[in-house]
Amino acid sequence: MRHRILVLAMAVSGAGLVPSAHADDAALQSEVDALRAEVAALKAEVEQMRGAPAPSAAPSAPTLPPPAPGSAAVANAAPVAPHAGTASPNPGNAAGEGTTLWGYGQLDYNRPTSRPADAQFDLTRAVIGFNHIFDESTRLYGELEWEHAIASAEDAGESEVEQLYIEHALAPSYGVRAGLMLVPIGLLNEHHEPTQFYGVERNFVEQAIIPSTWREGGVAGYGNTDSGWQWDIGLVTSPNLGKWDATSDDGRASPLGSIHQELQLAKAHDVSLWGRLNWLGVPGLNIGAAFFAGKIGQDTSRQFDGDANFPADDSRLLLGEAHVRWQSGPWDFSALYTRGTISDTQSLNLTFLGQPTPVPKSFWGGYAQGAWRALEWNRSSLTPFLRYEEFNTGAAYAVQPQGLTTPALPTQRVWTAGLNYYLNPNVVFKIDYQNFRYDDVLLNYGNRFDLGIGYQF
Repeated sequence: MRHRILVLAMAVSGAGLVPSAHADDAALQSEVDALRAEVAALKAEVEQMRGAPAPSAAPSAPTLPPPAPGSAAVANAAPVAPHAGTASPNPGNAAGEGTTLWGYGQLDYNRPTSRPADAQFDLTRAVIGFNHIFDESTRLYGELEWEHAIASAEDAGESEVEQLYIEHALAPSYGVRAGLMLVPIGLLNEHHEPTQFYGVERNFVEQAIIPSTWREGGVAGYGNTDSGWQWDIGLVTSPNLGKWDATSDDGRASPLGSIHQELQLAKAHDVSLWGRLNWLGVPGLNIGAAFFAGKIGQDTSRQFDGDANFPADDSRLLLGEAHVRWQSGPWDFSALYTRGTISDTQSLNLTFLGQPTPVPKSFWGGYAQGAWRALEWNRSSLTPFLRYEEFNTGAAYAVQPQGLTTPALPTQRVWTAGLNYYLNPNVVFKIDYQNFRYDDVLLNYGNRFDLGIGYQF
């Protein structure tokens, strides 16, 4: 091909320099133009051949799944539909080698309307994440988090590893993980960055019933199908019921949040199974369900005392949830319901008589939320939203003799209305007002006005 182009080019050049042997100049010029046109056509053919992919002698190695949508688009500025194989909106490169960093943070101002003296301004959290690609199939993923600005023995802040796991793609559509991972339950837990949810604070249902941010250590598999199905299954450490503190309000605020272990010298006598199934076969629609189940007694006293048995060694946790989310144009609607039970708590609660926070037998919650991207200009947008929640962290308690059974806690009903103003897809200013039907001073639940700033990079 190249030789043909060279010969033709020489012919064209020579035709322009050598005196014509033809008497008709018009005919000569026509011949030169034709040769030039053929040269141009051959050059175009060569360039097209250069751009074509080379034939592969063998199938390529499985690659890591692509990044989750995250906050790359303002339209997805609420809990995004989970993406198989990713637990962060910023997992870095999907192939090749290298290390990427990202981060997110949140500053909140909360002012109870009936108790203005309790108003507070807080650097709620700051997170640095990293992703290292070893090869096309294997990566290391981690997140480091600081809460409430200062972490020390005398301060309320915390410093922690939020995630740290190895992920390996066995094929383009499925793979495995091992390490400290987020539990894939609900719409929020895997996508909890401030640019990903509406309102200053995370919704109560996915804090009180499904703890946020809930992570456990173990192994898990993930995958997806061409028909839109997405699945996760994992075997991980269980919460430890031996951590329950009946003198504290922590168990009332979040039963599972008070006993999940976060892989901090986690007792691993008992393990749990999780599973999740989503269907995303229609653009903008996510319908799914998930569960977490296992023993949570951890054989605590037999491990350390030898003789005595922990009063709830055989206690089991079962938590399930179902969710739906639909996004179409500027509209974003979502709903979720979750319910949990803890079995065999009678004997344990007998040891807590007279204490304010026994272990609940059941707890539940649900919410419905709607948002509308009303204005959009340049890279900015304004999105009003409305959310209604109901939840109860102590819906029932195990029956006790002689009328000692603990009465159920009141059900919380919360309306939240507000605005998310996105300066750009990665910086958001928030304002909202929350109305509580039951004013729980003990847990600081009460009508309040909130302001917030969130970012992600």
